[in-house]
Amino acid sequence: METVAELGFSTLGLHASLVEAATALGYEEPTAIQREAIPPLVAGSDVLGQAATGTGKTAAFALPMLHRIGASDGSQRSVRGLILVPTRELAMQVAQAVHKYGRILGVAVLPIYGGQSVQQQLRALKRGVDVIVATPGRALDHINRGTLDLSTVEFLVLDEADEMLDMGFADELEAIVEKVPKARQTALFSATMAPRIRSISKRYLKNPSLVTIANETTAAGKKPRVREVAYVVQRAHKTAALARVIDMESPTSAIVFCRTRMEVDDLTETLGARGYQAEAIHGGLSQDQRDRVLRRFREGTSEILVATDVAARGLDIENLSHVVNYDVPSSPDAYVHRIGRTGRAGKEGVAITLAEAREHRLLRNIESHTKRKISIESVPTAHDLRARRLELTSNALEEALEAGGLEKYRTLVESLGNKHDILDLAAAAVKLADQARDGGDKAEPEIPAIAALPPVLTFAKKSAASKPARLQNGSAGMTKIWIGLGRSSRIGPADLVGAIANEARINSREIGAIDIADNFSIVEVSSGLVPGVINALRGKTVRGKKVTARLDRKA
Repeated sequence: METVAELGFSTLGLHASLVEAATALGYEEPTAIQREAIPPLVAGSDVLGQAATGTGKTAAFALPMLHRIGASDGSQRSVRGLILVPTRELAMQVAQAVHKYGRILGVAVLPIYGGQSVQQQLRALKRGVDVIVATPGRALDHINRGTLDLSTVEFLVLDEADEMLDMGFADELEAIVEKVPKARQTALFSATMAPRIRSISKRYLKNPSLVTIANETTAAGKKPRVREVAYVVQRAHKTAALARVIDMESPTSAIVFCRTRMEVDDLTETLGARGYQAEAIHGGLSQDQRDRVLRRFREGTSEILVATDVAARGLDIENLSHVVNYDVPSSPDAYVHRIGRTGRAGKEGVAITLAEAREHRLLRNIESHTKRKISIESVPTAHDLRARRLELTSNALEEALEAGGLEKYRTLVESLGNKHDILDLAAAAVKLADQARDGGDKAEPEIPAIAALPPVLTFAKKSAASKPARLQNGSAGMTKIWIGLGRSSRIGPADLVGAIANEARINSREIGAIDIADNFSIVEVSSGLVPGVINALRGKTVRGKKVTARLDRKA
């Protein structure tokens, strides 16, 4: 009996070996873009495809390309497939995908992008490759050096063409395509069909099949895959509002989009002080720093990535639970690009937008463009947050009950049950669990309206008395660590949280109170993790200063 995967992909005209490869990779059935784009590409037609990130379009062009190239025996390789993408991250991701699909055929794939050793690329090109995945700038550099010969290319792909044009690669694309034989087959994919996309498609494609994957609509009575919500707040209260929303949502992994580097840095520090492991990514980072940030985010060491639009281009991160627009995107297309990163592969996601009252019209334009409703909601109050924490505690207790293994605690409960009412005993246990989850019994003031929102955290400036600034509440089961860096070293809470969480590989929620004085800081860490944290910090640096860490002698 045929499986769903065999039935699905075998009907698209692909070689049996590629159907086998797709099945082995766990593909159950083709996505909409794969169903629509693969058959005309297999038949030899050019394709102009409109589909957002996360719809499976890499397989939609990679499988037909491999179908055309066929098996390779490794002798006298020449570049027969060329895929142009906007960023180095996307180049690496697409190359990895093509390698997985084409491994069964023995196809050699090479990503070419800036920031990588040119000599390493030259050695690979000299050995010979079948498929090149490249950013336009580095591809043109190799063409001009005479180290990349495109005269044998049979299949050309322009992936995320609108992004490449946005990044100013129009001239590079023109120069590269001129070097590719006119007898080639071409596929152009874009999330939008702006006039300039249609213009270049007329120049580069021949009688293309138009494939358009409409924005997802939700059937009546069904829950949408991506929950889209907006909060209307004054500019001065955005940071406080965002912190409240994130506390309420408890994202497992989220990207927060900001307009400027300064916003990115400020917001990253605020979220770090709030207890979240947030990382910044913008144009001010070196490529090595950027790679480290992305690696930590993908590994789950950090929970929130705060990024500018430009810095986030080409990022393809799986299982992203939330996308947050700190400002309303400048265009509906930009909104579609951003939120397309969550709710992928059939999973649910959340798209949050913070809007000022004057931006209400922009939200309506987005709704008109996407044909979807954006729910306008009130910023959570302190009461809402307490209720949410209790809900999470309740869920955790349910999971513990289902997991079992409670026998060793029954004797204690029976003993206490002889002295106290069983409901009071259960309520006390829930209280302890709730306080442990929250890192202490925080007394956050009730706020009647968003207009009255104070900043979530006020960073203490150096006072005459130079008193330490207490930025988080502590809790039981914590031990104080003395760190020999303070305000004079321009150390902030986010620096300390980041250093401890990253170097010791612990969750930021294991870090409690942070007191920052002029020349030292006191940080509370879960007691059982203290030796590992001190050892992990030994010899490390924060903001270029060597860290000295030990148990606090006054503890």
